[in-house]
Amino acid sequence: MRLLIVRHGDPDYDRDCLTERGRREAELLSEDLAKERIDYAYGSPLGRARETAEIALRPLGMEAEIRPWLREFDPKIRRPDREGLSIAWDWLPQDWKGRDVFLSVDTWLGDPVMAESDAPERWREVCAGIDALLDQHGYRREGRIYRARRPNRETVALFCHFGVESVILSRILDISPMLLWHGTCAQTSSVTTVYTEERREGIASFRVSEYGSIAHLRRAGVEPSFSARFCERYIDEDERHD
Repeated sequence: MRLLIVRHGDPDYDRDCLTERGRREAELLSEDLAKERIDYAYGSPLGRARETAEIALRPLGMEAEIRPWLREFDPKIRRPDREGLSIAWDWLPQDWKGRDVFLSVDTWLGDPVMAESDAPERWREVCAGIDALLDQHGYRREGRIYRARRPNRETVALFCHFGVESVILSRILDISPMLLWHGTCAQTSSVTTVYTEERREGIASFRVSEYGSIAHLRRAGVEPSFSARFCERYIDEDERHD
């Protein structure tokens, strides 16, 4: 099977919808998806993802089935460098790198900052959600492997958000989400392609063949949004610092 994980278009976070730029991104994405064979589509309940799915799937005559666990991964933590609450996956590198607890999928939630938040509960929700969806489509998780109970060539599209996309990849690849949140950036309207390999009958593994593709924007000469990124140089005052 193949998973297409789609991040929503350029967002207006205050109104939880797409900007005009985001709608254009989704329209360009729809041209690429129209050439695909998508068998099933699921989406976040949040407005920016729903609008992206609606526009992108329109040429296929499809609608995304809403799955609440696909909403943004939004637990709040008390980040070491600031007062108040921050989103759980937004850390400064000097505050988390070098702390071995964050490097393993098995231990990252054991850090006191994470353990004292609702991150563990939300993590379990997303893991249960993606495992149930994969089981529905023929692949059942047992320990760290997936049993191919009904191997297939289905294509399943997920319309969601960068934070939760990283959690999904963390689950199926057995990688700490901290490495994905801070080492990758899925830009707006980007598509990550994951497929199964069944090298021995009945046991499947997932591999990423393309991460965060924005080929649909490049072909149209459209620059990707800066959303989810931070300044390349500290002196770049016109770009986001924190």
